[in-house]
Amino acid sequence: MRRMFELVSQLPAEIAALVLVLIVALAVLGWSMVSLIHGPRARLNRRLAVIAGTQPPTRRLTMRGPQRKSVQARLKAVEGVRERRGGYKLREQLAQAGLAMEVWHYLAGSAGLAGLVLVVAEAGGLGLTWGGLLAVILGLGGPKLALSIAARKRLGQFTSQFADALDVVVRGIRSGLPLGECIAIIGREMPDPVGGEFRQITEGTRIGLTLHEAMNRAVERMPMAEMRYFAIVLAIQQQTGGNLAETLAKLSDVLRARKRMRDKVQAYASEARASAAIIGSLPLVVMGMLALIAPSYIGVLFTSDAGNLLLFIGIMTEAVGVLVMRNMINFDI
Repeated sequence: MRRMFELVSQLPAEIAALVLVLIVALAVLGWSMVSLIHGPRARLNRRLAVIAGTQPPTRRLTMRGPQRKSVQARLKAVEGVRERRGGYKLREQLAQAGLAMEVWHYLAGSAGLAGLVLVVAEAGGLGLTWGGLLAVILGLGGPKLALSIAARKRLGQFTSQFADALDVVVRGIRSGLPLGECIAIIGREMPDPVGGEFRQITEGTRIGLTLHEAMNRAVERMPMAEMRYFAIVLAIQQQTGGNLAETLAKLSDVLRARKRMRDKVQAYASEARASAAIIGSLPLVVMGMLALIAPSYIGVLFTSDAGNLLLFIGIMTEAVGVLVMRNMINFDI
């Protein structure tokens, strides 16, 4: 920080004023992000989500009667899986992406890729500083981004197939089949990822796990609202009984309505997403064009202290702007 202020003091007055304006703008954007996530409106939205039932409350009402207490314990166990394990830790994210590898395999591959990028950058003459930054971005951030995209894609495929799987369970129960056999049919007949997840549930019950424990593990592998709803319905049905086929049929209708609403929101937000992509990529495109047309003009940013400072500020403001636009166009349905 002290070095930064020394560099700013050595700049011309106009450039120093521009740098200070950019720093103030960055601070304002950071404060806006904090207010957006932790401000009064965010707290109000979280309270509304608790009331609507889309988010587990921090305090639960005490239910009377031993049977209701048992049901509440089951529900807390199912909903607490995500809070206890995080749901998106590296091991669970590898399982969500359908990758059969250990965590240390992934970490070793990322470290090897980072080392390779660093060696190539040194051979290309970028220097240790820029080579190390590029190695961190491509070697560590690249695999994590690819893993997140693969996990998100597989979760989306699971969501699109899950309502059909519930219909299979409903028809099987109405025809007289037990629940375990219906789950086994889904594992045999439906494609992955739904078929694979239900096969793991069946295999878990065969090696001695209860259905409740197998469903808890399924929720860990697929931390989605749809899977938690299914696990909660089964937990309630095991404790209180009732018409499971009718309950699952209504759940299937709700999941299809959620999918239609999600698709409609994504269609409405497509224009905003395209605008955000264009705005976010424009500085990089301009920098690349300048590097091709006038490399000596853009090279000042990489060869001088003032240029490095301005480049750092530009990268930070670009990152904050992308995060702000991402929060503005992301909708949780």
